[in-house]
Amino acid sequence: MRLNRFPLYATMVALALLTVSCNEKPKKAATAATPSSAIEKMTIRYVDEDSIMANYNLAKDINEAMLRKQNQFDAAQAQRSNEISKFASSMEQKYKNNGYLNEESFNADQAALAKKQREAENYLGNMQQTMQNELSQSQQQLLDSIDNFMKEYAKAKGFDMVIRKSATLYIDPKYDVTDEVIAGLNKRYTKVEKK
Repeated sequence: MRLNRFPLYATMVALALLTVSCNEKPKKAATAATPSSAIEKMTIRYVDEDSIMANYNLAKDINEAMLRKQNQFDAAQAQRSNEISKFASSMEQKYKNNGYLNEESFNADQAALAKKQREAENYLGNMQQTMQNELSQSQQQLLDSIDNFMKEYAKAKGFDMVIRKSATLYIDPKYDVTDEVIAGLNKRYTKVEKK
């Protein structure tokens, strides 16, 4: 069984794409009846979500934790695979050297090999499921952290809207608040050491 390596960074970026934050109060949508002067008075800024994911300490910590988990899984998978291979090799040697005195002892070793394979699959499957659950919880934590900060930040700055850079074709760089957002997120973040 082999865990598909999920690109954690890409997953976190996808979560960040969900964080388009506005003020707490819903704004009236611009329609054909809305005067253009109302639209021109909107205060809009943007953030580069890739930069946030690369520089926000919580995102970096989550990425590092998931890489450690992946390495632990790989090591466990290699260990189980080696154990099964060694047992299968010893069976083969025993068979070649006429070590099986009867069919019952051969069948017993075959059953033991099959049991080891099932146990390894179950163990690795549970380990993989646990990793996926932890990733999901971490991604939700990351999303909530960014979303909550962005709401407070936009309100404090008087911004009507903070959009993703990737959601636009062009925005003048003078409206980029990414560095300020990253600094605010990191200032607010306190790393919690897991026991």
